[in-house]
Amino acid sequence: MSYGTVTTPNNRTRGADDVAQTSQVGNDGVGIEDATPLTSEQADNLEGSKDGQRRTVWQRLKRFYERNIGLFFVFLAQVFASLMTMTTRLLETGFEKKFHALQIIFVRMLATAVLGSLYMWYKKVPDFPLGRRDVRGLLVLRGLSGFTGLFCSYYSLSYLNISDATVISFLVPTMTAFICFIALREPFTVREAIAGLIAFAGVLFIARPTFLFPQHEAGQTEPNSTSLFMVEQPKGIVPSVPATPAQRAIAVLLAVIGSFAAASAYSTIRVIGKRAHSLVSVNYFAVLATVVSFIVVLVVPDLHFEIPENATQWSLLIAIGIAGFLLQFLLTEGLQREKAGRATNLIYTQMVFALILERVVWGTTPPAESLFGSALIIGSALWVSLQKNKTPPTQKPPVVDEEQSLLGAGAPSEGRDD
Repeated sequence: MSYGTVTTPNNRTRGADDVAQTSQVGNDGVGIEDATPLTSEQADNLEGSKDGQRRTVWQRLKRFYERNIGLFFVFLAQVFASLMTMTTRLLETGFEKKFHALQIIFVRMLATAVLGSLYMWYKKVPDFPLGRRDVRGLLVLRGLSGFTGLFCSYYSLSYLNISDATVISFLVPTMTAFICFIALREPFTVREAIAGLIAFAGVLFIARPTFLFPQHEAGQTEPNSTSLFMVEQPKGIVPSVPATPAQRAIAVLLAVIGSFAAASAYSTIRVIGKRAHSLVSVNYFAVLATVVSFIVVLVVPDLHFEIPENATQWSLLIAIGIAGFLLQFLLTEGLQREKAGRATNLIYTQMVFALILERVVWGTTPPAESLFGSALIIGSALWVSLQKNKTPPTQKPPVVDEEQSLLGAGAPSEGRDD
C-alpha cells in the first residue's frame, strides 16, 4: 500500500494534494468533488451577465451626464457671474487706489472679445464676425444697450453690496416683457403687471429712501449691508464700504436703469431671432463695450486708466477678464443643451452665492429690509417664470441673453445654428 497516492474508482492515480481536497466536506455533507462544475456555456453566460451589468451602469451614467451637463454649465455660469461681481466691487472699493467701472468694463470685455473671436474663428461660426447685413444695425443697438446696462450695474456696485445689486437684476424678465409689449405688441398679462408692481415694491425696500424709511436720517452714513436694527457684525477680509442714504438711492436708481437697458438689449435680440448666431451677438456687445469704454476714459479729463500696484490687483483684473468669457461661454453652451424651465431656476443661485461672498469677504449680512425686498423681487420673478413655462408650445418663449446670466426670461431665441 502506498501512502503517496490514492486510486480512484476510475483507476486514475491522484496525488496527496488531491486527497486533501477530496477529504473536504461541506456543511451539507457533500464533498467539494461532488459539486457540478460550470459548463463553458454557463461560464460565458455568467461573464456576459457581468459585462451587461457594467454596460448598464455605464449607460445610466452616460444618460445622467447627457441630461444634466447643460444644467451644470448654467450653474457654473452663475458661479462665475457672482465671482465677477465680487471682483468688480473689490476693485472699485477695496483698495486705496479705486478702479473706475469703465476701466473694469474695458478689461473684461476686451478679454471676452479676443477669446470669443478666436473661438468663433476656430469653430467657423456662420457670418463671423459682422453677422448678416440685414441685422447689423440691430446688433449695434443690442451692443450699445448691453454696454449701458453693464456700466450702470458696475457703477452701482460702488455703493451697493453685491446681494442687492444681484437681486435688482432679477427685474429684467418683467421689464423685457413690458418692452416687448410696447414695442412688439406681444402679450403682457395682468399677472405680469402685478408681478412688476411687487418687484418695484421690493426695490423700494432695498433702496430704503428716507421719505419711506425715516429712521435712515438724511446725511447719515451706514455700512451698505447693515441695518439700524441689527447688531454689529464681525469683520470680513475687507472692511465694509459706507454709503449715505442719498448715495444708496442713486446706486439703486442706476441699477434699475441698467436693468432696463439690459431688457432693451434682450428685446432687440428677440427681433434679431435666429438671424444672428448667439456668439456673434455677444461679440458685438463685447467689441462695442471695449471701444466705447476706451474712448470715454480717454476723452473725459477726470478719468484715466489706473495701473495695478500689486499682484492682488493684477490678479483681480485678469480674473474679471477670464470669468467674463467663461460666463458667456458656459451660459451659451448650457442653454444650448438645457430646457429653459430647469435652467431658469438656476439664476436664483446667484443670490445664494452673493450672500455667501458678502459674508465671507465683507463680513456683513443684508438687513431685514433688503432681505424682504429681495424676497418680493425673486418671488415675482419666479411667478412670471412659472406662468411663462405654462405657455403653449406654439408661442415663442421669452428671450434670454448670455450676459449677466439673466435666465429668468426663459429660453434663448438666438440659439446656435450649428
